[in-house]
Amino acid sequence: MPPASTSIAGLTRRSWIVLAILIGVVWFANLDVRKLQHPDEGRYAEIAREMVATGDWVTPRLNGIKYFEKPPLQYWLTAASFKAFELDEWTARLPGAVAGFLTIIVVGYVGCVLASPTVGAYAAVALAGCVWPFGIAHMVTLDALLTFWLTLALGGFLLAQHWRDVPARERAAMLVAWAAIAAGVMTKGLVALVIPVCTLAIHSVVTRDTTPWKRLHPAPGLLVFIALAAPWFVIVSSRNPEFARFFFIHEHFERFLTTEHRRTGAWWYFLPLLALGLLPWTGVFLWGVRRAWREPALPAGSFAWVRFCLIWSAFVLLFFSASGSKLPSYILPIFPAAALVLGVVLERMPLRILAGLAALIACTTIALWGFCIVGWGRISAALADTRTPRSLLEALGPWLVLALGVASVGYVIAWVMLRRGTDRGRSGGIVVLSLATMLTMQAVYTGSDVFRATRSAFTLVTALENASNPPYDPSAPFFQVRMYDQTLPYYLERTTTLVEYRDELAPGLDAEPALAIPREADWLDRWRALSQGYALMARDTYAEFVAAGIPMRIVASDFRRVLVARK
Repeated sequence: MPPASTSIAGLTRRSWIVLAILIGVVWFANLDVRKLQHPDEGRYAEIAREMVATGDWVTPRLNGIKYFEKPPLQYWLTAASFKAFELDEWTARLPGAVAGFLTIIVVGYVGCVLASPTVGAYAAVALAGCVWPFGIAHMVTLDALLTFWLTLALGGFLLAQHWRDVPARERAAMLVAWAAIAAGVMTKGLVALVIPVCTLAIHSVVTRDTTPWKRLHPAPGLLVFIALAAPWFVIVSSRNPEFARFFFIHEHFERFLTTEHRRTGAWWYFLPLLALGLLPWTGVFLWGVRRAWREPALPAGSFAWVRFCLIWSAFVLLFFSASGSKLPSYILPIFPAAALVLGVVLERMPLRILAGLAALIACTTIALWGFCIVGWGRISAALADTRTPRSLLEALGPWLVLALGVASVGYVIAWVMLRRGTDRGRSGGIVVLSLATMLTMQAVYTGSDVFRATRSAFTLVTALENASNPPYDPSAPFFQVRMYDQTLPYYLERTTTLVEYRDELAPGLDAEPALAIPREADWLDRWRALSQGYALMARDTYAEFVAAGIPMRIVASDFRRVLVARK
């Protein structure tokens, strides 16, 4: 083993270890600072909570209703987190955060083996401080875990090509890739298979290199894939005959080809999100992407892994741009592949250009900081509406000022270090750019908890549980009328009965219609007959019921919702 004093890009190994620990501390520091927010965080945490509560880890249920939109791997990991620790915000976010951090480690290792320790270190640091990977990994969604498995598959495939002259290593790396694809399918479906296969096909056409197909080890690879991915699909299909048609047809082909899910966007929808998500490395990537594609001539038999990463990134962007259903988190698998390219670019880029790009982002951030200090009041007034009142936006303002201040100071320090013109200055500047962005994101996330007033049921549930006249009765029926707040069952730690509401729960309600009340009139009859009960509804719905003389008493309310009791 090389001594701790061995230098990598101007810094000792000991320094890199300390920096890795520091990045890890910043990465995991703030998982419990925010309450879960509607919709995704509440949805995926609640499915896992119900698995723990019911002991059924085969059939996912949301609010007690069958929910087959996604496979269960993330639910299992979150449920395991709940059982191992506690039911909390940080345990709900832990699987995604761990997946995001492991993705950084995989990228660093792969870059180190394929190119050099410097490329690996720069790629890992760049990914850690990238806005989109950091941001998505700290929310309860499926995309951080999917991206980890896809990155592991990408890394395994690239290492198999690199170790083509060592058959045992090549085979082991490809089996890791096959296993990772299976885990990706168990996280979010067939997209985990589509992305690697289509990228390889396009790479073969573009580069006229078909040799990687000979190193896929399809026989043992398919056995691994089937052994890991097939059992749950077989079991859940046997228990739920409606599953296969809904999951494979509706959730894949109809979601991609139609706008049924009402998540539409223009063909360029993801372009500004990609530019924002790559910060603070957007300028570096744009400067280096063409040069990276035109990498120096490779020795005979070598694999053009940089081009493969660029094709991977381009395919993910085009694939989801063509989809009829678009969400900002879908393009997350671009970033680890882009980070590997960034590692190469950051190593080769002239320091004067890197320093110039750091100066540009520092000046831009300082200008935004000043604009936020002076003009946030006007911005809040312009952005405010009935769903997001001005008072919440004004409460967010100080946190944005803090975040932009941290970014401004950090980016200026990075610029000063890069101007030194040394390897140590290059590495120090890159690390500071990354850490400044991470701290900025943590400040933004801390401030975003102000939106719990409209996007979380935590405050409403707390008010209900603290009620004393009469005290909260957890055995009384609880309804959601014409709406479904994804976080309410999680914070109640019980399911609710939906009234005249279907939306994404429609397939499950079709299978088990008795789990909801389809007609409001039927609910009103039941409500009137109750000695005690609770209901959550929109403010305008509550106004209608009051005008109609329906008996109910307000327990708590916020800008959008009213929580009422029967008496």
